[in-house]
Amino acid sequence: MIKKIFAPGNDSFSTSAGLLALRLFFGLTMVIHHGWDKLMSFSDKSSTFPDPMHVGHAVSMAMTVFAEVVAASLLAVGLWTRFAALVLAIEMGVAFTLIHKMAMSGMMPGEMAFMYFGAYLTLLLAGGGRFSLDMTFFGKGK
Repeated sequence: MIKKIFAPGNDSFSTSAGLLALRLFFGLTMVIHHGWDKLMSFSDKSSTFPDPMHVGHAVSMAMTVFAEVVAASLLAVGLWTRFAALVLAIEMGVAFTLIHKMAMSGMMPGEMAFMYFGAYLTLLLAGGGRFSLDMTFFGKGK
């Protein structure tokens, strides 16, 4: 069952190269520009972090840091790609709908969250491709 979930498909070279570029671009950008700062300033920002799911400010920030650092790093290297993409798609879906109120422009535009959501949804559906650790651990014959 696990192998079927994480095994990459029989993608062409160019498709796998495209999935690699998508994983690296959206995974590393999320870690570097969003997650790392939240991780490093967790104690300072956790008491005022948005709590759209009403689970507590610190818990909301911890879940966000998990998504933006751990899941985004997994996505970049292509390990448990579909799980990582699911976590990130949920996070970006929450950000777009509950934080940015689905606004694509204005004072708090959600355009960036919407774009990240689209990339993560694509990777959730397509998987990591042949240039991923998923292929090493879960590929054919494993």
